[in-house]
Formats: sequence, structure tokens, C-alpha cells
Amino acid sequence: MTDFLKNTNSPGNLRRVAVDPISRVEGHGKITLLLDAEHHIHEARLHIVEFRGFEKFIQGRPYWEVPFLVQRLCGICPVSHQLAAAKAVDQLVGVEQLTPTAEKLRRLLHYGQFLQSHALHFFHLSSPDLLFGFGSDRAQRNIFGVLDQYPDLALKGVKLRKFGQQIIAMITGKRIHGTATVPGGMNKSLTMAERDALLAEMDDILLWSQDALDLNEQIHAANPEHRDFATLPSNFLGMVGTGGEMELYHGGLRARMADGTMIFDQFDYRRYREILREEVRSWSYMKFPFLVGLGKEQGWYRVGPLARVNNCDLISTPLAEAARKRFRNFGRGALVQDTLAYHWARMIEILYCAESIREGLHDPDLIGTNLVAEPGEKSRVGIGVIEAPRGTLFHHYQIDEQGLIVKANLLVSTTSNNQAMNESVRSVANRYLDGHEITEGLLNHLEVAVRAYDPCLSCATHALGKMPLQVELVDAEGTLLDRVTKGSNGVISRMALKSC
Repeated sequence: MTDFLKNTNSPGNLRRVAVDPISRVEGHGKITLLLDAEHHIHEARLHIVEFRGFEKFIQGRPYWEVPFLVQRLCGICPVSHQLAAAKAVDQLVGVEQLTPTAEKLRRLLHYGQFLQSHALHFFHLSSPDLLFGFGSDRAQRNIFGVLDQYPDLALKGVKLRKFGQQIIAMITGKRIHGTATVPGGMNKSLTMAERDALLAEMDDILLWSQDALDLNEQIHAANPEHRDFATLPSNFLGMVGTGGEMELYHGGLRARMADGTMIFDQFDYRRYREILREEVRSWSYMKFPFLVGLGKEQGWYRVGPLARVNNCDLISTPLAEAARKRFRNFGRGALVQDTLAYHWARMIEILYCAESIREGLHDPDLIGTNLVAEPGEKSRVGIGVIEAPRGTLFHHYQIDEQGLIVKANLLVSTTSNNQAMNESVRSVANRYLDGHEITEGLLNHLEVAVRAYDPCLSCATHALGKMPLQVELVDAEGTLLDRVTKGSNGVISRMALKSC
């Protein structure tokens, strides 16, 4: 047995096999399978096994602290949480429109976050599967194998990520968990020297982004089996601009059904509770969102690069738009439902962000000094939504008369993909593992399906207090003295095992 493959007995003469933890993703999760004696799959589930209660413990904090508190949810996408929270805080102080400099600085920061996050995911986490094969030797199937066999490719990935982090550091002061936003604006200008330093690298960044896109496009087109791997028809949700263009920072919500039928378009994200609900299930700390109009069974959806490229009508930068047209042609007029096409769409977005960064760096507003808009009429509720690298991200806050947070709800991108990831895991289990002797290579197929979504499991671990909880008291010799259990129904029971 490998260090992450566990076999245990389960009721009904079924054998439980767990991939624990899932590797090469952000956060902690596991996949469990229930098999009979002939290795037939009876159940396959993705479990999120950590809990982080940010929605609860930011209560009582002043609203202006929130952007910097919630970014601690993650070390990979802290900028996304800071910006979503900042947009909500802007509403709390009555700012509907930032100054041109503040908005363009936020957008540049956002593009830098996309660049570093997408580069990390493809080059470091997913490329080993795509380059060496899903069932290839585990000793080679990692970033060190990529560095050994494809050193030029790996180096480009490192430099792309470094450039994105350089943008983040210039604007926020640090590559991770810096500060930038203030209510109604930004706290620091970009200097001309910083702008010029970024411009000096742009030719290489654009070239490497194009190379990464070309590689992913070739891999997907050259492997017909990728079209059916973990593929499932789904609804898509994302944000678009007023003209239907790809929009990552601010726009209206658009949702399509699997056949391309529009469900809604340009929906005001501040009314998201009218169209979205979140279901809690007892076996995961991650909730299951769905579109209200379609119901729990049919209303689950996907977000992220695949949804955004499918959903938008155009991309505003020329190279990325040409790539989008090739992507849509690949679908022959239909929405591309291939789960592994997430990687291809992700690289289209890398190119879009690189082009947008170059364009933004030539804008004189970017190095302006008017950073904060005048506040207006204050509000008790603020709802900020952006497109994070992993998909649509909602931050919803309510404050009291002292400006303290009394309620918070974070609907995170990975949470929106929860049902889709479970469906993909079941699809792969039934196609590749059912009836076969389980091996590490076959189990990695399950992880490949999850990795395609680039999940951030730490960000997505929220629940409503319905998970079962068990606390045990053990003495110095390891003897169990007491056990208290809280069931998923909220009932607490206690079993005294030994007098203390």
C-alpha cells in the first residue's frame, strides 16, 4: 500500500478504499470508494475533511479589517479574497465608482493574481499528469520529473508565476498577504520605475503565455480520450461585461444550461440570493450550491475557466480572442463540456491576463495619485463579487451601527464546483476502476479529475454546524476515558468509559 491508499472494512461486505489525502491540490481532502468482492464500484465520493470558520470568527470585527482577515483563507489566492471583500466594503461606505487609478490598480493586481495562480496550477500541479500520463510511474509524475524531462517548460512556468507575484508585491508590499485596498480605493500608487520594470519583461511574458496555451491546445486535441475523461454536461455560471465580453473584475452574472440555453444574463450579483442556494450534506464540510430556478437535482453548475470561456461572447484582447474562437470551434458550435478542457481554457485566460497587463501598463492613469473616492451614503450590507482564478467568488457582509460585522457569507469558487467534482469522480470511477484490481495508477485517474478544477479546498470549507463531531478524552497511557458525540442532527450523547 502507498502512504495515501487505505483499505478498511465497511458495512454490507463492501471494502472501503480511500485516497487520503488528494495530492497536488491546495487544501486537504480525500476520495473514498466502496467496492464489492469483484471490485465493482458501489459509491465514490469526494470528501472535504478540514473546517475553517472564517464566516464566524470575523463577526465582531470592524468592516475595514475584513479584506485583510479573509485573505488568510489561502496562500494561493489571497488577492481574490481581498478584492472581493474590498468591493463589498466599498458598498458599505457608499462608493459605487472608484477613481480611474484605483480601479486600474485593482485590475492589475487581479491580473497578476490570475497569472501566478494559473501558472502554479498547470506547470507545478497538473502538467505531470498531462505530460507523462495519468497512470505513469509515480516517481516521475511530479514537478521534479517535469524539471528533469522538460526543463525549459518548467522554467517558463516558474518565471510566469514569479512575474505575477512581482506585480502583487509591487502593489501590496508582499507576494502573499500584503495590503492594498482601503474603503473606496487603494493605499499606494505604482511608481513609474515599477511600471517600467514590469514593461521590460512583457515580451517574454506574452511569449511564454502563448507557448503554454499552444501546448495545452495541442495536448487536448491530440488525445481523443481526453474528450470523454470525467466529462459531463453541466450548467455554467460566470460574470460577463455589458457586451458579453470576458470580465474578471466587475460585471453581471450569466448562466447557461448545458445545451447553451441562456438561464439569465446581466443579473445583478448583489441579488445573488434570489438565484442561488447552498445545500449542506452530512459527509462533507463543503456545501453544495444550486440554481434556484432549476432545483437541487438539476441546478448544480460549474464555474471557473471552462465556464468563463464557454459563457462569454468575446474576449477583448486579440490573441486570447483568437484562442477563444479556436476553443469554441473545437466544440463545433456547442459548449465545450470536456472536464480536461479546463486546462486549455485556463491557458487562454493566462494569455488574456498577459495582454491586459501590457495594455494596462501603458495607461497613464495607472501611475496617478488620486487613489480614494469620496464616500457616499453608508449601507449596512455589502456584497462583492469577482471572478477568482477558480471561478465566481461571492463575499457578503452585514454590519451594525458601530461598523462591526454581524453576519458573513462566503460562496467560494470551489464550493460551486463541488457537485461537479463529485460527478466527475463517479464518472472516472465507473469507467476506469469498476471491475479492476485497484492500483495507484488507476487511483490517480480520480485525482486527475479533481485537479482539473484546480480546487482550493481550504477556501471552500464552510458548513452550518451539521457535521457530526466526536471528542475523546485519553489518559497518558492511551486509555480511552470518555467520549462525547454530537450527531449530524445536533443531538449530543456521552459515553463514560472509565472513571477519571
